[in-house]
Amino acid sequence: MALVPKHLPQEIHSDKMSRARRVGAYAGDSYVNPYSGGETAIGKAVHMFFFTEILRGMWIVMENFFREPYTIRYPFEKGPLSPRFRGEHALRRYPTGEERCIACKLCEAICPAQAITIESEAREDGSRRTTKYDIDMTKCIYCGFCQEACPVDAIVETQNQEYATETREELLYNKEKLLANGDRAETEIAANLYADHVYR
Repeated sequence: MALVPKHLPQEIHSDKMSRARRVGAYAGDSYVNPYSGGETAIGKAVHMFFFTEILRGMWIVMENFFREPYTIRYPFEKGPLSPRFRGEHALRRYPTGEERCIACKLCEAICPAQAITIESEAREDGSRRTTKYDIDMTKCIYCGFCQEACPVDAIVETQNQEYATETREELLYNKEKLLANGDRAETEIAANLYADHVYR
């Protein structure tokens, strides 16, 4: 018989020890019978006779049945929206009524969907103003890049998400439509920008 280390049983090389136990002995672990333990036949019979699995499932159903619902009755009830929510676009004005847009065309350049078209002209004082500001809302992917690129916060995305239309043409926004959106939601827009300014 070959020499066997002291920490191993002497019958390690004999046929009296199973292969599983022999491997466990060399690994330095105590032998564990893989077929021992588990549910007994009586336990299985009890579960089958009393339908414990079905009762456990029904208990989960009843717990969720009497729990407060997670849903709301939209559109009669509306959940809170983040100040960063990106919805319908709008053009803003200064408190004096002057348009904020300076026709830098950064929003047009950064738009990945190429949904913005801008035309501009020079003013008498040398500054520029937009004569055309169109957004094709059917192309827009609501990424918010236009709002982030604007140096004067002229183009923004409001929290309005209910502007479905019956025709495609109604989703082609011009400058007048965008300014009207901004005039209507200016208070809300200013509050959202102020709430989000620490993260920008």
